[in-house]
Amino acid sequence: MNSRTAFEVLADCAGACRRCPHVAAGSAVIGPANGPVPAPILFVAEAPGHLGGVRFGVPLWGDRTGKNFRAYCAETGIDLDRAFITNAVLCHPPSSAGRNRTPRRSEMRACRDFLRRQIELVDPTLVVALGRIALESLGLVTPHSVAFGHHVAQPRPWGGRHLASLYHPSGQTLGRRSRADQLRDYRVIAAWQRAVAAR
Repeated sequence: MNSRTAFEVLADCAGACRRCPHVAAGSAVIGPANGPVPAPILFVAEAPGHLGGVRFGVPLWGDRTGKNFRAYCAETGIDLDRAFITNAVLCHPPSSAGRNRTPRRSEMRACRDFLRRQIELVDPTLVVALGRIALESLGLVTPHSVAFGHHVAQPRPWGGRHLASLYHPSGQTLGRRSRADQLRDYRVIAAWQRAVAAR
């Protein structure tokens, strides 16, 4: 079974998963729209948003967070056609009002095997955690020494690959890290992607 076929099987399993009682059942965002398999770079966000990933079936697409992420990538030269995008928790965790909430640690643990398997199949050189939750979830897959906020855009060895942390591209992040600083962070990832492509 090749990597793409194995990924399709994984996507079917994720779509049928009902491990978490407090997420929107059947809302897993995983499929061809995530990106190529394999890919040199894998981005991991938090969870599908109700106005973005859940609505369109595409991770980091359509809502404000997705627009910010794609604008940062476009402005810094990151080629998303050569990147795979997923979430730490594949299904939407709704708030009591039906909006977005932060995934629970139990949900991150329940989705850990799906995240681990995606990393194995995509086989990236660099994994990029978009925010604290994504970084924490990756630590559940394989422990790491990346400290959120301290090692921003500093790829470090991790499980035979490299792991980098960026701030989550939501609008609220601008209060903690300016757009100019985030663009500098993304330029590090863009340079990494160009270096991998040149090998």
